[in-house]
Amino acid sequence: MQTFRCQCGHKLFFGSSFCVSCQETVGMCPTCRQVTALKSLDNETWQCMNQACGQKLKLCRNRVEYKACNCTIAIEEPDQAYCNYCRLNQVIPNLSIEGNLVKWRRLEAAKRRVLYGVESNGLPIGDPSRNDYLPLKFEFKEDDARPVSTGHACGLITINLQEADSVKREQTRVEFGEPQRTLVGHFRHELGHYYWDMLVEPSKLEAFRQLFGNEENPTYADAQAAYYANGPQPDWQSRFISAYASMHPWEDFAESFAAYLDMTSIVSTAQSFPRINAAVPPDDFDAWLKAYREIGVMANEFNRDIGLLDLVPEVFNKLVIEKLRFMHDLQEIRVQSPESSGSSSSS
Repeated sequence: MQTFRCQCGHKLFFGSSFCVSCQETVGMCPTCRQVTALKSLDNETWQCMNQACGQKLKLCRNRVEYKACNCTIAIEEPDQAYCNYCRLNQVIPNLSIEGNLVKWRRLEAAKRRVLYGVESNGLPIGDPSRNDYLPLKFEFKEDDARPVSTGHACGLITINLQEADSVKREQTRVEFGEPQRTLVGHFRHELGHYYWDMLVEPSKLEAFRQLFGNEENPTYADAQAAYYANGPQPDWQSRFISAYASMHPWEDFAESFAAYLDMTSIVSTAQSFPRINAAVPPDDFDAWLKAYREIGVMANEFNRDIGLLDLVPEVFNKLVIEKLRFMHDLQEIRVQSPESSGSSSSS
């Protein structure tokens, strides 16, 4: 993620709520999409201090009440209490339970980062309050009598709150033999299912099937049962980005989509630091992949130097590269109709 600048000249970061140098209140402005200093005009009204913007704003309610957001709302939306990202929430955890507020804040931080990156890639996000694209909604739920499964169905992404518990998440990662398991990764994966419904199913289904396979044969339920009974396909390393991707074409797409967002996010971050030569043309997929590979080798060695897991653990074989290229080409698609079948229901 790029860094930003406060009015005092100090660096601000994507998650900043105040400047550690001058202590000014800062936040994400939806108009200029910058984290910037905010000038208080009255009790509820603020102004973006980006000289090229100056938008009048109000703070997101989740920031005011729970310190769970650093975004703002344009004053022209008087009936909106929540920012563009928080208004997508349908269910949040029971915050009266000890520890849930901290976990929820972690989920919100990951969600904002991923959605900002998705928008930076030119992909639309369906607002439930408008009839434009397939509405995107989130629910963050806890296990009760019935376990909560993280997954996606018809635009609704469900995340089990326990994924925000770093100890339990690491235990699950080890149990399933995963190279990584992060909140950011969960959001990117589930958004892959969302964009399959929005962008692929209506207009690129045949191209998808040629590359990923027929999502109807086998059925998702049959493929899932076979995967958990027998494990991944024996040759998955030669054809898929991950073992889980070998389960079913929908999961292959979601895993590849998440890997593509990893690539664009990391290369974009490198581009914001002038000492790293990562300048690539926006539409040149091969240049993006080349830069990502070079950054990945360096970053992996940094991590190994202090005993951390690899930042970029994936191997990009020829077929995986074509799947990532498919993701890159999705940026050129614009949905022709706000209606979508939302047919995939997956995890």
